[in-house]
Amino acid sequence: MTYAGEISPQDAWTRLSEDATAKLIDVRTQAEWIYVGLPDLSPLEKQPILVSWQVFPTMTRNDAFAEQLAAQGIGRDDTLLFLCRSGVRSKAAAELMTQLGHASCWNITDGFEGPLDTARHRGGTRGWKQAGLPWLQG
Repeated sequence: MTYAGEISPQDAWTRLSEDATAKLIDVRTQAEWIYVGLPDLSPLEKQPILVSWQVFPTMTRNDAFAEQLAAQGIGRDDTLLFLCRSGVRSKAAAELMTQLGHASCWNITDGFEGPLDTARHRGGTRGWKQAGLPWLQG
C-alpha cells in the first residue's frame, strides 16, 4: 500500500483547519524545533506532534518512531500530515505509517524550509515558512 500522496503546505493548513482528525506530525530533530522553528497551529486550536524520524546528532533512524507516535494518541483513521525540513524524512515517515495500517498519511511537500536556493539557503523559495503560514521560533 502506498501513502496517500503529497500535499502542499497551504493545502495542509486547509486540511488541518477543516478536518478534526487531521494532525501535523513534525519529524525533524529537537535541535531543528528549537533553532529553526515550529509550525504554529494555535490559530486552529491544535499543536504539532513532535516525534523525530532520526536521532540527533547521529541522524540514525529512530527505531521507536511508530511506538512514540502511537503514544501520542494517533488513531488509524486520523489524517496524518508529516513535515520535515524539505520533504524527504516526512515522506519516509508517511510511507512507514501507511505500511503499519494508517489510511491517510500525507507528505507535506518542501517541508518547513524548502529546498536550497541559489545561495544555498533554505526558507526563501518553498515550504511552510515561505508560504507565509504561522510559525514560532525558540
